[in-house]
Amino acid sequence: MLLDNHGRPINYLRLAVTDRCNLRCFYCMPEHGLDWLSRAELMSYEEMLRTCRVMMGMGINKIRITGGEPFVRKDIMKLMTAISNLQGLNELTLTTNGVLTAPYVADLKKIGVRSVNLSLDTLDAARFFAITLRDEFASVMHTMQELLKHGIEVKINTVVMAGKNTQDIIPLVNLTKELPVSVRFIEEMPFNGDGHAYSGMTWDYVKIFEEIRSVFPDIQKTPDPTYSTSYNYNMPGHKGSIGIIAAYSRTFCGTCNRIRITPQGTLKTCLYDDGVLNIKDLMRSGADDTVLQGGLLKAMSNREKDGWMAELKSMQKPGKRESMASIGG
Repeated sequence: MLLDNHGRPINYLRLAVTDRCNLRCFYCMPEHGLDWLSRAELMSYEEMLRTCRVMMGMGINKIRITGGEPFVRKDIMKLMTAISNLQGLNELTLTTNGVLTAPYVADLKKIGVRSVNLSLDTLDAARFFAITLRDEFASVMHTMQELLKHGIEVKINTVVMAGKNTQDIIPLVNLTKELPVSVRFIEEMPFNGDGHAYSGMTWDYVKIFEEIRSVFPDIQKTPDPTYSTSYNYNMPGHKGSIGIIAAYSRTFCGTCNRIRITPQGTLKTCLYDDGVLNIKDLMRSGADDTVLQGGLLKAMSNREKDGWMAELKSMQKPGKRESMASIGG
């Protein structure tokens, strides 16, 4: 088992395959997009597969494919299929905005993907366009229907934003009445690539819960799974459930079991750090697997205690904030 310097087991890798996205959600990146990475700057699929294999030999057994939007990158299913065949993998999951995903749902089921996180911040088509600057609401809803039809668990990720979609909280909870989906309401985070002024803690996890309880007073707390980032609840008679993720409040750091790799191969041991090791550069310098393992172990032995400490250390360095698209969700 891979442990960090605080004794926390690390078994979950979030692998971002691209920084590019076909939506322009204002909380994730500037309206004009980003300075996209060139092909040479991205990790190749071969490098990603090697990284996964090495990490799985060290205790990683769950991998989530993220972006950007994973399906923007060509032949993403080839990579996912190869990863699904690696020995020791217990779970392969995916986070997607659903715009391009529907045609691949049957293939996802075939390679063993049992759960997909679907980014959806509103159930109103007009507000969807206002948030994303793209007219793709119908495509996302079609993907959700396809996922449910194929028996893949759907977790809807909703970023709660003051003045943008707080009126969607209750309709999204209502969605769980007839559909077996889990809607997770997420505190907004300061990772928009300096595209807009961060709204801060206007809607924290406590306020989100109180908004839901005002309409659903019989809301019931359910047990939170080990390493859960969400506080989980259900409403009597509903087929689905809800969760609230204190992403900015960072109440779950003490049990964090995940690490991230950005599209350019930077290892992040915390969402809020600025990167602690470039795996791609190590590989391209000729490092063998033993050297890679040594670099990973050193990074794990210097992991910050929580997101507040990681952010403080990161803020001491010059440069603008990262975009969530370049971090990997």
